[in-house]
Amino acid sequence: MPVPTGKDAWEAAYEAARERGQVRDQDFSTLSGLDVDPVYGPPEGAVDPRLDDIGWPGTFPFTRGLYPTGYRGRGWTIRQFAGFGNAEQTNARYKMILAAGGGGLSVAFDMPTLMGRDSDDPRCVGEVGHCGVAIDSAADMEVLFAGIDLGSVTTSMTISGPAVPIFCMYVVAAERQGVDTATLNGTLQTDIFKEYIAQKEWLFAPEPHLRLIGDLMEYCVAQVPAYKPLSVSGYHIREAGSTAAQELAFTLADGFGYVELGLSRGLDIETFAPGLSFFFDAHIDFFEEIAKFRAARRIWARWLRDRFGAKTARAQWLRFHTQTAGVSLTAQQPHNNVVRTAVEALAAVLGGTNSLHTNALDETLALPTEESAEIALRTQQVLAEETGVANVADPLGGSWYVEELTNRLDAEAEAIFSKIIQMGERGGRTSAIGPITSGLLLGIEEGWFTGQIADAAFRYQTQLEKGEKTIVGVNAHTSTVTGELEILRVSHEVELEQRRALGRRRETRDSAAVETALNDMITVGRTDGNIIPAMLAAARAEATLGDICNALRAEWGEYIEPARF
Repeated sequence: MPVPTGKDAWEAAYEAARERGQVRDQDFSTLSGLDVDPVYGPPEGAVDPRLDDIGWPGTFPFTRGLYPTGYRGRGWTIRQFAGFGNAEQTNARYKMILAAGGGGLSVAFDMPTLMGRDSDDPRCVGEVGHCGVAIDSAADMEVLFAGIDLGSVTTSMTISGPAVPIFCMYVVAAERQGVDTATLNGTLQTDIFKEYIAQKEWLFAPEPHLRLIGDLMEYCVAQVPAYKPLSVSGYHIREAGSTAAQELAFTLADGFGYVELGLSRGLDIETFAPGLSFFFDAHIDFFEEIAKFRAARRIWARWLRDRFGAKTARAQWLRFHTQTAGVSLTAQQPHNNVVRTAVEALAAVLGGTNSLHTNALDETLALPTEESAEIALRTQQVLAEETGVANVADPLGGSWYVEELTNRLDAEAEAIFSKIIQMGERGGRTSAIGPITSGLLLGIEEGWFTGQIADAAFRYQTQLEKGEKTIVGVNAHTSTVTGELEILRVSHEVELEQRRALGRRRETRDSAAVETALNDMITVGRTDGNIIPAMLAAARAEATLGDICNALRAEWGEYIEPARF
């Protein structure tokens, strides 16, 4: 009797999915009419020693994708990142995206919201509504999703420092819609490690943030099981100037830290690990990016199984969202950005992304206009529906070049993990919080991560200035007939009206109820109890984001990054 092979297992899984109706009923052939198989591998009977690392779609180590059907089963989610001005304006943009074929929403918040400040805070003058939508309380969240059923639309929210109170306002908005909040599905970024490493949008020192994240993980496991309370973000690490290997390693190390956090809370890894998702950058080096995504899945599965003891495939899966590289967009000759975005999106798809945002051509200058947002959306739809890239799972699997790049990025990431663990041992906190978390905290304290990224960014900038690397329209092919773009401008009246609305809300709410709820929240915060129910009560009473965050600042203090030279 022949011994079953990895391909046999894949074929059985694919056929089972097909019988369950999980393969789309459509033509899977080339433009010329040639039928194509769902996946390709070595010729029948051939022995390829690389197969242990490459595998087959839907099988460990998931290098070739999480599902045996690839995109034949389900395409990637088209999730366009959007937010500007006030909640009403952004709500209109969301409805446009959904009507045009977008599959999910992704919320961009303005800088005051990202920093846990209210729109009328004196430190926020001139910033309200400019890089995203202004959200001051649950009432704004209601308007943001008015006419959009939160029980049926998955929503991603890109915010970390004040992520937990924003989540509470989102839950309250769903309650006010009449949605069963236990059925909510979406993703909250929440990833505070990457803030200290790259983006710098924190509120407190790391430990209080980790306490809030642990509370949120516990709450979601128990109360909102489909919701993903953490999206571990490499995007901002790459946008800060890291290499692909650094983005890969720093991001996965952050993820391992959150696994240690969950385990320290006594959570079952089979239950909480599926609630971790990832967010990567799709940069312009086409093949390196594809290799990065494939290596990420493989490394995560290996570590979750071998180091953390996850036994089920779902707990070993690395699911990720991708956004094309904002840092690759140029103000010079901005129409070239359409090409860059298309290439980067294709790399994400060939790397097996689960959802995707494509940047608009004008985002290096301002928030996207409706026209440029539509072009970005149509870019994904052309890839999905015209190019045939969704017909075959991991079509570049087995490529000598792609597999070599995948192996090299895997090895570089492992070397960085070893360095982080060594730092953790030196930090002396390993027994209490885990070796990865200990190393992450020491690396943050000593500026190791920011130093590594700064060095990488400096090397690349030097290569550009010497002409060793090229950006078309910037240091090569600079003549152009392109004129100035019409860009989206957010009126100052948006800020004035947001402040007026916030003032009216404060006047009409029950101030005593707000104060009681905030005091109750702080009381719970001084214990080992879960703070989320008390924070939800504050959001229901219309406590503002600033109210909640300032109460916690008064209790935990604010974090100020040490000066480094």
